[in-house]
Amino acid sequence: MKTIFEAKATNTGGRSGHVESEDGLLDFPISMPTLKGKTDPKSTNPEELFAAAYSSCYGAGLQAVAKQHGIDDLGDFSVTATISLNSEEEGFFLEAILDAYLPTVDKEMGETLMKDAHEICPYSKATRDNITVHLNLLLDE
Repeated sequence: MKTIFEAKATNTGGRSGHVESEDGLLDFPISMPTLKGKTDPKSTNPEELFAAAYSSCYGAGLQAVAKQHGIDDLGDFSVTATISLNSEEEGFFLEAILDAYLPTVDKEMGETLMKDAHEICPYSKATRDNITVHLNLLLDE
């Protein structure tokens, strides 16, 4: 195994605390969301950070598999990750929805790219068989 790079971040105080990356680019207060929003509107939470990371990583996976299929340009594509924190009797669990907009491909190719990206994306690999991940291809109306 060859390490490409490492990232390091430290949290203090858990869900009512602070997170900062080693390079200082991420420097956020953390607060628990409520049904009415965040307790601190200038804070974030682990689910938002995970959504940002997963959507970025999955987007890169889409670009990689598109090239494998001979598609050089995905156009103005986007990936939105929705991460849900859920509870049940046994405790808490996460669920993810990945909505991808791929304007330069048809439905069949879009679905193929999404499936293939889900196979190679490191975040998809890390969550496989651990959380439910829903893949949705968004089409122009």
